[in-house]
Amino acid sequence: MPIRITHIRLAGTAASHENITDLKWIDESDSNTGTNSKASLVEWIDGQGGHAYVGPRNSKVTVGVVKPAGLRPYLRTYADQTWNNNLLALPRF
Repeated sequence: MPIRITHIRLAGTAASHENITDLKWIDESDSNTGTNSKASLVEWIDGQGGHAYVGPRNSKVTVGVVKPAGLRPYLRTYADQTWNNNLLALPRF
C-alpha cells in the first residue's frame, strides 16, 4: 500500500526535515487517511519496506529515510538521485 504524504507537523520554529514530528497521508487506492509520527513512518519505510511519496500521481517523488551518523533517522524526498525539500513545501497541520 503506497501512501501519499499530504501534510507535515514541525516541532519548534525551524523548518527542517529533522524537525518534522508527524505526517498526514492518504492511500489513494482506497481513500483511507491517517496520521503517523515520523518515527513510525521511518520504521514502516526502512524496516518494513513501505512506500511513501509526495505529489500527484503523474509526478510522484519518493520519500526516503536519511540516516546521518550520530543522529536519529528522518524522512526526505528523493528524485533524480538528489535529496530535496518536497516535504517542507507541504501544508502544515
